[in-house]
Amino acid sequence: MYTFQPTGETRLSSKIDKFFDEIKIGTMIKRSNFYKEKGVACSVVLKYIFTMLFTNKNMYSAFLQSSGQFQVPFQKDVVYRFLNSPLFNWKQLLHLISSKLILKRLVPLTTEKRTNVFVVDNSLYDRNRSKCVELLTTVKDNIDGIYKKGFRLLTLGWSDGNTFVPINFSLLSSTKKKQRCSINEKIDKRTNGYKRRREALETMPDATIRLLQQAQSFGIPAQYVLFDSWFAFPKIIRQVKALNLDCIAMLKPMWRVLYEYDGHFMNLKRLYARVRKKRGRARILASVIVGLGPQPNTQPMRVKIVFVRDRKQSKQWLALVTTDLSLSDEEVVRIYGKRWDIEVFFKMCKSYLNLAKEFQGRSYDAMIAQTSIVFLRYMMLSLEKRKHEDNRTMGSLFYHCQEELRDIEFTDVLSFILQILSKMLTEKFAVTKSTIHEIIDEFIKALPPFIGSKLLLSSCES
Repeated sequence: MYTFQPTGETRLSSKIDKFFDEIKIGTMIKRSNFYKEKGVACSVVLKYIFTMLFTNKNMYSAFLQSSGQFQVPFQKDVVYRFLNSPLFNWKQLLHLISSKLILKRLVPLTTEKRTNVFVVDNSLYDRNRSKCVELLTTVKDNIDGIYKKGFRLLTLGWSDGNTFVPINFSLLSSTKKKQRCSINEKIDKRTNGYKRRREALETMPDATIRLLQQAQSFGIPAQYVLFDSWFAFPKIIRQVKALNLDCIAMLKPMWRVLYEYDGHFMNLKRLYARVRKKRGRARILASVIVGLGPQPNTQPMRVKIVFVRDRKQSKQWLALVTTDLSLSDEEVVRIYGKRWDIEVFFKMCKSYLNLAKEFQGRSYDAMIAQTSIVFLRYMMLSLEKRKHEDNRTMGSLFYHCQEELRDIEFTDVLSFILQILSKMLTEKFAVTKSTIHEIIDEFIKALPPFIGSKLLLSSCES
């Protein structure tokens, strides 16, 4: 008897339809001021652009070879008008969908003891080959230190240690003196498009606080805000604390930023020289509670600084600061490890989800629209990944019988890398298993004791 075998396109369409039904995309876009002037519904156009990446087709080939499941019922001009519309509120759409996924799908999978965090970071939105793009500016690439044309993509995300969900973003330009192209003066100042353009001229600290305030207004739960040394300034730390959120951040040794310790104000390097202790090869070198910088007519804020060993250079140190004085040193390091999720997110978006590559639009609205669609794709992939890994997503019976997923630790990742290395040595170079075990055992013995013991335990369990 013949049985129907679903093709790859059919399974893909089913996954996307299920995701759109789950988030109730029709209701969401109506609440975000999406509406059609005539012809095709906005949800149909959005689904087509959303799906196009997964079919390995660009705009030209998609319209040229449209057939079957992915037959396009409209022309290319419909897509460009959709992307360039200044009326649609893309930020509202992201907030509504991300809050629904977090509150309805992810938070119920873990207990109240789980630490949920906001993660803030920025990355280069590269338009280096463009000449006439609205609000285009010059931005320094943090990776290679070269100034390039583009924007700063300031992103706010949420993580529970297993799943990362992007919440909102801001494509930041710079002051008018550094802009290569100014704002389009034809944009109606009452529209969402004009508001987005005004937000693009904000400073990064102001934009960061605005993103956090908007996320809180949608009821997204988080106890901490994680960011790296690019944001770790006393002003931002104080503003985050004013939002009833604690922060954990990497500190940069700046000589102008002073800390009060033992009745004296000193910079970070002098503070480490005062409190450091000889602890051999320990990961945590020292910790101290200090006052954060002198402020006019105010008392210094009490913060905790934890000095840890730099794993890249064993003789160097790194400093983490937190406004939650009740956290232990190990807990500060563990929670800050969740910040790596946003680095994986940026890598995924740029390498696989065609961020800043899919459409080369010149308007600021088109860039906002394309970036928002990339964020929606990542939300779907994150939810699918969680469904495959977490048995609690299968239903109430599995929820009560299965344990919740624990936070991913560094030793788990290192153990996984060693397993891949062992497999490659066996397949590519025909190395015997006994030789591989000897190499791995010697490698584990050379590691610091606090890592080697955990890694040995995890390898025995696997």
